[in-house]
Amino acid sequence: MIQKYGQASWQGGLRDGQGQVSTETGVLSNQSYDFAKRFGDQKGTNPEELIGAAHASCFAMALSADLERAGLNAENIDAKSTVSLDMSSGSPVISRVHVEVAARVPGASEDQFRQVAEETKQNCPVSKVLSGGAQITMNARLD
Repeated sequence: MIQKYGQASWQGGLRDGQGQVSTETGVLSNQSYDFAKRFGDQKGTNPEELIGAAHASCFAMALSADLERAGLNAENIDAKSTVSLDMSSGSPVISRVHVEVAARVPGASEDQFRQVAEETKQNCPVSKVLSGGAQITMNARLD
């Protein structure tokens, strides 16, 4: 089993606190995030854009593999995953994830491409997580 991790820490209250987020590889290292970056217009990272980046990158790779299984080879795949955070219920809820994908696939018809892309939408590992297809476990301790 392959395991990768991201980690985060948070100091302070929701509105006046701030956190740092890092990835195992160090590509993100102690990048700050806070209330204004997540819910306002302040520039910086937030959980929703990280989910979108994870989904877009996974989707592009999975689509490439699915096209190969269909006997097609993509020259280029551009994927964008937009994660919607709905605040209408009084607490934040990720209510929608929308993928836009454009690809250059020599020899593919529009129907073939759409069929493979739809299969990828259902089977991409991150798509499965976002649609509730993963078990979430936890260890919690008070220091």
